[in-house]
Amino acid sequence: MSTAHNEAQKGDIAKVVLMPGDPLRAEYIANTYLKEVKRFNSVRGMLGFTGTYNGKKISVMGSGMGMPSMGIYSYELYKFYDVETIIRLGSCGAMKKKLDLYTVILTKDSYTDSTFAEMMNGYEGKITEPTKELNDKIKIVAKDLGIDIVEGRTASGDVFYRESFEGLVEKLLKHDVIAGEMEASALFHNAKVLGKKAACILTVSDNAITREETTAKERQNAFTQMMRIALEVA
Repeated sequence: MSTAHNEAQKGDIAKVVLMPGDPLRAEYIANTYLKEVKRFNSVRGMLGFTGTYNGKKISVMGSGMGMPSMGIYSYELYKFYDVETIIRLGSCGAMKKKLDLYTVILTKDSYTDSTFAEMMNGYEGKITEPTKELNDKIKIVAKDLGIDIVEGRTASGDVFYRESFEGLVEKLLKHDVIAGEMEASALFHNAKVLGKKAACILTVSDNAITREETTAKERQNAFTQMMRIALEVA
């Protein structure tokens, strides 16, 4: 069985999927960390792979950018491919000066002004949450690996380019947001609606306060700490 966006058949995809936004990052994770790798999707260039890590079957697939894209791919994985757990691996923009580039952030919950959840099933709240037991496991694994993580509220936005950024950081800080990204809220909402598990691990790619930023190549290949955490959790 395939969908309009995924050519995989039942059984091609593991119960646990690691999901970076960039399909090339998905390919990098598969080729670097997994064994016996097979590509299960290339529709629209959204690459997906299944392989083994320490003997366990794991899949990795891109989600694309933004909540609509994440909403489509994560829903199909949960609903049509019997995926139980999705861990988003993404980049984020820090809203705190003390959050240096490459800091690993675990999303405690996600704030959004998007209407994604309302359009999806009528939920009008601004906060969506990951699976607590999955977050707890991520924190334990990170500690065992000696990787420092910062847990906090992140924001999922619909807009990347704005005519004016005036007041944006101040607004988000009022909601206790420490970093911004564009997909976690949709993932968390789909997981809740479908009774599945979800988490989001992020790496700081730029800082809205200090104006520091990483390159596209660095974002694709260098965010290895969050990859190691997610693989060990999976």
